[in-house]
Amino acid sequence: MRLLGVKNQLKSLVNRRMAVTGMLLVFAMLAVMVTSIVLTALDRVATYANHLDEERSRETLVGAVQTFEFQLGSTLNDYAAWDDAAVNVYTAPDADWVNSNFGDMTFESDLFDVAIVLDQDGRPGMAYSDGKPIENNARGFLPHDLMFLFDQVRSGQSGPVPQALGFVRTVKGIGAAGVALIRMKSEPVEVAPQARRYLVFIRHLSANKVERISGAYVLPGLVLAPPSKRSTHAVTVESPSGISLATLAWSPRVPGDLSRQQVEPLVKAALILVAVYCLLLFIIGNSVVRRLRADEASAVKLARTDRLSGLANRDGLHVLLDQSLEEARGDGGDVVLLYLDLDGFKEVNDAYGHAVGDSLIRAVSAGLGVLVGEDATLSRIGGDEFGIVFFGPESEARAIAVAEAILDFFGEPLTLGERVVAVGCSLGLAMSHEGRIDGGELTRQADMAMYASKDGGRGRWTAYHPQMDEERETRNQIAVDLRAAIENEEITVVYQPVVDSATFELVSVEALARWNRKGHGAVSPDIFIPIAETSGLIDRLGLSVLRQSLAQLTAWPGLKLSVNVSPGQFRDPAFTSHVAALFHETGIEPQRVVLEMTETYFIQNPERARTVLERLRKIGVQIALDDFGAGFSSVGYLRQFGFDRMKIDRSLVQSLGEGHKAVEMLQATVALARSLDVPVTAEGVETEQQAVNLRLAGCDQLQGYLFGRPCSPEDIDALRLRPMDLRAKAAAIAFGHHRATDRPI
Repeated sequence: MRLLGVKNQLKSLVNRRMAVTGMLLVFAMLAVMVTSIVLTALDRVATYANHLDEERSRETLVGAVQTFEFQLGSTLNDYAAWDDAAVNVYTAPDADWVNSNFGDMTFESDLFDVAIVLDQDGRPGMAYSDGKPIENNARGFLPHDLMFLFDQVRSGQSGPVPQALGFVRTVKGIGAAGVALIRMKSEPVEVAPQARRYLVFIRHLSANKVERISGAYVLPGLVLAPPSKRSTHAVTVESPSGISLATLAWSPRVPGDLSRQQVEPLVKAALILVAVYCLLLFIIGNSVVRRLRADEASAVKLARTDRLSGLANRDGLHVLLDQSLEEARGDGGDVVLLYLDLDGFKEVNDAYGHAVGDSLIRAVSAGLGVLVGEDATLSRIGGDEFGIVFFGPESEARAIAVAEAILDFFGEPLTLGERVVAVGCSLGLAMSHEGRIDGGELTRQADMAMYASKDGGRGRWTAYHPQMDEERETRNQIAVDLRAAIENEEITVVYQPVVDSATFELVSVEALARWNRKGHGAVSPDIFIPIAETSGLIDRLGLSVLRQSLAQLTAWPGLKLSVNVSPGQFRDPAFTSHVAALFHETGIEPQRVVLEMTETYFIQNPERARTVLERLRKIGVQIALDDFGAGFSSVGYLRQFGFDRMKIDRSLVQSLGEGHKAVEMLQATVALARSLDVPVTAEGVETEQQAVNLRLAGCDQLQGYLFGRPCSPEDIDALRLRPMDLRAKAAAIAFGHHRATDRPI
């Protein structure tokens, strides 16, 4: 019995040993399997991390190359679609201006380093590289691929915008190149095809620029290599004809390998601590993924950020807008888009240069950022346009409040270093209820509402409504018909008499444009003149009226002529020369003509206005300040610009019947002008009592329905042949005045 008990105990010990051995073998096998699985998984994680980093780097580099090319295209468009450039290349060719504004700008410029002007046959005229003229080897900068772009633009195959871009190889190296037709920005090119000129910009991928791309887009070791070099870490740069010009290769960062090297010693040293190892692996892997995600997010943010202002760009706005609309469809909220365009930015840019313009954009961006706050997203969508997206509760009310705050912000001048500039803005507001309107349509509506603000006088915000589509279509059709009417000389001129206040003799006439639109009848000047200003037709319309009235003035010896001038005509650099040419053509003495201008342009651009006035005075014409009393009516403008005549606005004349205060205001206004030796014309005179008051106040000339409505040249001829009609009226008014001397006016 005892022996049996020992055997059973041994058997139990063997069984326990075998069980322990088996468990040890199982644990060993599990350790080997787990170690193998973990190492295999770690290797795959490292490889995948390297792959993700490589793909991110490739996509980033492709975006960087496209951005490099698009930046050149944007710069080229700014320089080619430039009214001053078209004038100095076509209207009044000025080689010094072309060299200064195109060639000299290649010196140490980050935007372009080669500028060439080609004629219609592709022959180079001006050619500059790095700020110096290209003496004998301009063709070295005009390879086959660049001429291919030139042929696209010249033949019109480049699309609605006469511009083509691509990468080319020149004697200087590989670079982005662009060809664009030099043209007016405000209207189509109106020059013969053989006289057209084309602007070529090249921005070479120099070692410095490649290094900057490497740093900006986190691509270490980025180099420009020959196209024959084979590398999986490279992006090929191709020409417009499909030829491989070069490759941009970078050194892979292999974040996965680095991570694996860090954790492998821990894995080998802690095989018995599989659980701890798995935990460490999870932590490290998660850290790697987070780092990769952070790098990717940084690249995406960089691609959707405006370089100048630091705000989201157009792509960033569209992404955010689509996200907001998607959320609105889910929870039934509203999305509001506020579009903003600066008023007067171009004048600041033209007057002080692009550097000041860039400073203005940065200052405006900073100010808008404070006003918008964190409840909405601000973006710069290009040029001097900004977009603001509001989402969530009461988004419309918040957008309106921000719009009002923005208008107040632009009500004060901005200080840019040593300069103080004054700009305004026009805003358009569009709303998508519950996300029903997609991003593209919402953007179009906001843009249309913004232009409605501009058409309505600027310095305001306007909400979109469907009628705007019909109104814009109507205005566009009127603009088309008006252009044809000007070309076909269908714009006529009528003349309103201006009389001497003492004798009531006809001394002058005011020329007024009239248009009888085919199929529609007469169109009010209050309608077609603003359309002419916004569509760029005001220059041609104004010159047509001036030409006709000067020609008519030859038949009226002894009479003077007054013609209204729009601020849009003032902005034309060739306006003065056009006026001088018309005087030479008609043989009219400039002293017989008065150009009437409102104070709007003098407020916005005092320096340029003063320059234009000096040029006009050298011709011999007189300048009148029109509608005095309807706007700011600043005494400073009368003294600063030295007007030859002042015209009192009809609102002051019509208020004379309101009592003594209106009469005293009139007398003070006339006394002010006469103290500065500025004669005064009163317009809008409709009653004899008004004529008496105006004559007593000191107005030397009167104009209004009392003396004649705007009429044809034949009616003016008849009035000149019957001067007794006006003299009888003068006698009647004088008699009425004598009868009224014993009672207060």
